Amino acid sequence: MMKHRKRLAAVCLAASLTVAMSACGTAAENERSSSGTKSAETEEPGTDTSGTETGGESENSVDAGNSSGEGNILIAYFTAAENSGVDASASASYSVVDGEAKGRVRAIADMIQEQTGGDLFSVQTDVVYPADGGKLIDYAAEEQEEDARPELTSHIEDPDSYDVIFVGYPIWWYDIPQVMYSFFDEYDFSGKTIIPFCTHNGSRFSGTIETIQGLEPDAEVIEDGFTVNERDVEDAGDDVNTWLEKFGYLR
Repeated sequence: MMKHRKRLAAVCLAASLTVAMSACGTAAENERSSSGTKSAETEEPGTDTSGTETGGESENSVDAGNSSGEGNILIAYFTAAENSGVDASASASYSVVDGEAKGRVRAIADMIQEQTGGDLFSVQTDVVYPADGGKLIDYAAEEQEEDARPELTSHIEDPDSYDVIFVGYPIWWYDIPQVMYSFFDEYDFSGKTIIPFCTHNGSRFSGTIETIQGLEPDAEVIEDGFTVNERDVEDAGDDVNTWLEKFGYLR
């Protein structure tokens, strides 16, 4: 029942955002139907926007061996590049960072892990997402229209052991991917601190911080999250460090 109320709150919030952004939505649909080369990490036509910004709008179970420090920090992330059934370099959702091809959100997660020593957790699903950028955009739109809840195939072994959860995702059609709804359905983070980070192609957080607040109303969701244009992921290390320093995580 509690999860139902959370989903209802998120739906109401999404409805209000839809009204506010209806004009942009029409343009987005036009672009989606005409673009076969648009990057897979994005969902929206870019309005402005390269660069990074902090601020909201103002593989399997966690392996403790991934942690080099404090055990109460979890860095949970979803990237299509790790759910496409192909090598990361064959996915449209990857960047090359320090000579290594990896999913863009994973790249930011690694930067956060390096400074915090937290545990990395890849959100995995039984869905095999298209590696082609245009097909992925279309698939993401279909999932959103159906309000799908992809089944999770990776699970946090001991979620109660974490006090701080960094949550990373790409922006797809002005929203979190549907698999992230499944993620928040599965876990009750009441009393914990959630720190969002995302990659985008023009929309920055696009209301997703408020969406997470609606899905996890009893958690403290930090509005000063980290968002970076997907084109700038490779060079985002210094910006990530500056952002983490505000929370006292810079080593």
